[in-house]
Amino acid sequence: MSKIIKKRSTKAGLEPGSLIHIGEQRVEETSISIITYSESYFEERIAASVDECFDIKERPYVTWINIEGIHQVEVLERLGECFGLHPLVLEDILNTDQRPKMEDFGDYVYIVLKMLFSDADNEGITAEQVSLILGANFVISFQEGIVGDLFNSIRQRLRNEKSKIRRMGADYLAYTLIDSIVDNYFAILEGLGEHIETIEDELIAHPEPATLNEIHYLKREMIFLRRSVWPLREVINGLERGESLLIKDSMRIYLKDVYDHTIQVIDTIETFRDMLSGMLDIYLSSISNKMNEVMKVLTIIATIFIPLTFIVGIYGMNFNYMPELDVWWAYPVVWAIMLVIALVMVMYFRRRKWM
Repeated sequence: MSKIIKKRSTKAGLEPGSLIHIGEQRVEETSISIITYSESYFEERIAASVDECFDIKERPYVTWINIEGIHQVEVLERLGECFGLHPLVLEDILNTDQRPKMEDFGDYVYIVLKMLFSDADNEGITAEQVSLILGANFVISFQEGIVGDLFNSIRQRLRNEKSKIRRMGADYLAYTLIDSIVDNYFAILEGLGEHIETIEDELIAHPEPATLNEIHYLKREMIFLRRSVWPLREVINGLERGESLLIKDSMRIYLKDVYDHTIQVIDTIETFRDMLSGMLDIYLSSISNKMNEVMKVLTIIATIFIPLTFIVGIYGMNFNYMPELDVWWAYPVVWAIMLVIALVMVMYFRRRKWM
């Protein structure tokens, strides 16, 4: 449950806006990358300190500041002072258990969403919280620092001077970051879909206790996915239908497209949840059917031996006068009668398709 619910006990009793990092420390040191661009200008660098970010508000270009590693509170405090970020926003950035949401503060928009990765080691799903600050001419993204950044393709597009993103504003950059995260959800769901199909085949052919464990594991993953993705439709809908002056009207159609993708992801998650619930019922039915087959075989065997046991029981009685005991052919005749009875019963059961 640690990846679903993180401990918040360290903040109990503190004032609102107290800056305490909640979550794992993913990287040793916070790294800051800065990309400044326009249609004819491009500059990319790694900042030696947070002070290098303070002059971007005055520059006539679009700037993207990406921060990996949010455990150093002093870095966020300096950025908050420079860009006028509310203390509650900084508190939410440091809380990596935040629900996806969007808040409009007038001169900037704060967005929280989850970046998902498929863990190849244990075939699990890992979530990284991504916080975005959208300003008039800048976007600040905060990442925990999990290996496997999804934004590398966006950096490649920014380096290409013919790319559309170079001709657009900061709102288009924020949309591109959100779109890359949502598109990655489909890759995660494709892997889960293949896993579910494999488990379904095993379930029909040879249901085992290990199969039940896999079903319960996948159900937990679906709960985790739903918790990470479900609120995102409210976020995208708020950006699309909101009245923020930072988002141009020309961006509405792009945000609508992301909204449609989000709804499709949610529908797929719900479909998988229903499939897993049905698979659990199928597993229980399969186990019950296997038990019934075993009981049927045992019942047939017992039924065949009932008349044989009756015959043997008769000749096991200790009476002095049983005339056939003195006849030499009595023993093989009794055996023949018993075999005929057994064969007749087997043929009858086969004809009725009981075995």
